[in-house]
Amino acid sequence: MIFFQLLVLTSQLVGIVGVSLIGVWMGRYLGGFAWDGSSQQFNLHPLLMTIGLIFLYGEAILSYRVFRNSKKIYIKCLHGFLHLLAFVCAVVGLKAVFDNHNHENLSNMYSLHSWVGLSTVILFGLQLLIGCLSFLFPGLPQSVKASYLPTHVFFGIFIFFMAVAAALMGITEKLLFSLDNYSDLPQVAVIANCAGFFFALFAAIVGFLVMHPNYKRDAQEDADAEHEPIIMK
Repeated sequence: MIFFQLLVLTSQLVGIVGVSLIGVWMGRYLGGFAWDGSSQQFNLHPLLMTIGLIFLYGEAILSYRVFRNSKKIYIKCLHGFLHLLAFVCAVVGLKAVFDNHNHENLSNMYSLHSWVGLSTVILFGLQLLIGCLSFLFPGLPQSVKASYLPTHVFFGIFIFFMAVAAALMGITEKLLFSLDNYSDLPQVAVIANCAGFFFALFAAIVGFLVMHPNYKRDAQEDADAEHEPIIMK
C-alpha cells in the first residue's frame, strides 16, 4: 500500500512539473500567451493539449485506482468530468493552433505530429461519447456493457499513450523550428526536453498503476454497481 501511495504521489509531482515546464517554455522563452492569431496564441496549444490530454486524462484514468474502494457511481462521475475537462482543453488547444496557422498563412496537417495529434483528439472524443452512452445512461443491457468494457479500457490506455507520443513529437518539432542551436542544448532546450521526459515518466507510472492486478477494483462490486445508473429513468 505504501508503494502504491508513493507511485500515485510521484505521478502527481511528475505530471505537474511536466505541465509547468511547458508553461515556462511558452511563457518565458516564446513570448507568453494571447488570443489574436499570433505566435502567442500558438503557445496556448502545447499548454492546453498537455494539460488536457496528458495530465487531466491521466488523472481520469487513475481515478479508478486511487478511489478503487469508493462507491463506483461517484467514481464514474469524476472519471467522466475529468474526461470532459480534458476534451474542452483539447478543442481550445486545436483552435489555437489552427487560428495561428491560418493567420500566418502556414500549412496545416502536414507533419506526423499533426496527424497523430488530430487522430488522438478524434479518438478521444469518440471514446468519451461512447463511454458516456455505455456507462452513464440507463437502458443498455448489462451484457452489452460487460462485453464493451475491455474495449473501452484498451482504447483508454491506447489513446493516452498516443497523446503522450504526439506531445513528444510536438516538443521536438517546435524545438527544431524555433532554435538554430538545438544541438548545443541551450537552456530552453533543456527545459523542453525535461518536459517531454516527465510526460513519458508520467505515462509509465499511470500505465503501471492501471495494469497492475493488485490495484484493480473488486470485480463483483463493479458488477453490482452497474445496476445503479447515474441518470434515473
